Formats: sequence, structure tokens, C-alpha cells
Amino acid sequence: MSETHSFPIRVYYEDTDFSGVVYHASYLRFMERARTEFLRELGVDQRRLFMASPPVGFAVRHMEIDFLKAALMDDELIIETASVNVGGATLDLEQSVMRGAETLVSAKVRIACVSNGRACRLPDEIRSLLGT
Repeated sequence: MSETHSFPIRVYYEDTDFSGVVYHASYLRFMERARTEFLRELGVDQRRLFMASPPVGFAVRHMEIDFLKAALMDDELIIETASVNVGGATLDLEQSVMRGAETLVSAKVRIACVSNGRACRLPDEIRSLLGT
């Protein structure tokens, strides 16, 4: 599988609740951005896939999240992403939201490849970029 991809992000006011603590749904946005950059760094052009005929995209199929500690406004975080398994139509990833060496959130994410509203096989070009 691939090496761990690191995506830096800073916590802004809009990411927090009234007390300056990151709102739980903000972590989902952080991890989505990191997954996008993970694929981009591998060489996956999601816009080209979406514009293809038939169009191909990705959707979160399943996610398990452990919220361990809170991030705060102005924290500098790193979202780490690594692929752990490639199935016929799915990609399993592990993601961690880190503040320095401290893990704040960990997640297991299953991404489904979809076309026209239905699951489809991952394109061979993506399989090869993931080393499978």
C-alpha cells in the first residue's frame, strides 16, 4: 500500500463551537480535504474522472471515528492518510488528526468508487497508482 500522506491544516474560528473547541463535524471536512490531497499527490485527477464517460467519483461508504482529544482554535494540525486495502470497488483508508505527536482523532474510512449512482470497479489506473 501507499506511504502515509500528511496534510497540514490550521483550525479557524469557523471550525469551532462557541468555546473555541473544534466542532466534531469539522474533523470530517479536514479528513475529506486530506483524502482529496492524498489522491491528488498519487496522480489521481478527480475532475477528469468525474468528466469521463461514464463519470467516476468517490463516496464515503463507511467510517469509524474515535474522538480522543479536542483541537482548539489556532492549532496547527496534520491529517495523516494511508491506504490499507484496495477492493474491487472500494478503498480502505486510515486517517489520524495529529497535533504534534498527539493523536486527537483516528478514523477508518471505506471509500466506494461510484458511477451514475452505483458502485463500480476502481479504474485500473488508480489501482496501479495505489500499488495493487
